[in-house]
Amino acid sequence: MGWRERDWYLAPDMLPALFDRSGNVGPTVWWNGRVVGGWAQRADGEILWRLLTTEGIGTEARGAIAEEAERLRAWVGETRVTPRFRTPLEKELGGQGAS
Repeated sequence: MGWRERDWYLAPDMLPALFDRSGNVGPTVWWNGRVVGGWAQRADGEILWRLLTTEGIGTEARGAIAEEAERLRAWVGETRVTPRFRTPLEKELGGQGAS
């Protein structure tokens, strides 16, 4: 994901939510080869996610994303995932507030 031009997989309006001030990307949700949102893990282990677009996202996609989020929660178990470079959306979803 180190390409300067990311429009082929990520809408430019998502950049402020998914990247920190240094250009590091946070946890992302993908559907059909494109970034469609982001996710975070709360202190209690819950995986929260948010779609940042609804283009091409129907019931099937939402269900699949929710299923994968639950599968991830079960897989990490008691482990807590905190990215080194926190992004605004990850902070918000993770309960840390954006800064």
